[in-house]
Amino acid sequence: MRPDEHLDPGGRGQLDRFNELTTDACVERLLACCSSPTWARRVAAERPFADPQELLDRADELLLELTETEIDQALAGHPRIGDRPDNASSAREQSGVSGADAAVVEELKKYNAAYEDKFGHVYLVFANGRPADELLEILRERMDNDPATERRVLRVELAKINRSRLIRMLRTPDTDEGASA
Repeated sequence: MRPDEHLDPGGRGQLDRFNELTTDACVERLLACCSSPTWARRVAAERPFADPQELLDRADELLLELTETEIDQALAGHPRIGDRPDNASSAREQSGVSGADAAVVEELKKYNAAYEDKFGHVYLVFANGRPADELLEILRERMDNDPATERRVLRVELAKINRSRLIRMLRTPDTDEGASA
């Protein structure tokens, strides 16, 4: 499923509210989508957006411009797959892991550690309800990547996560709730 599959015109009213936020409030909402302060400030500075798709497209473009250090800041906001998520967005996205077989969760922990040793950062994947065994298989496959390839892959995965969170923010009637969801 594409992260923007559920983008609908209903997001227009929330987009208008988003466009009208103060810069600080807007950055705060965006940091709930992506932990890169640079990305959040740049997206906020691009307002107003004419429609939700423009927001999503520009958010993707700005993500591509981030330095590796700024990407690392974004990664800091993501718990390990299989660990207890520390925010509502991650909990929702990793819902397919809750209740997974204990052996699969143990394998995830083992491969997460090996991944972090090899690449120096958390394994990032657009989980969105995928089952634990599927996420484990993806992790195993990505262990074969070289560091440069893996950085490109994680940027794609981060963009999917950001889009999904931005869409959820636009679909949530109360903007404050959207920031924490």
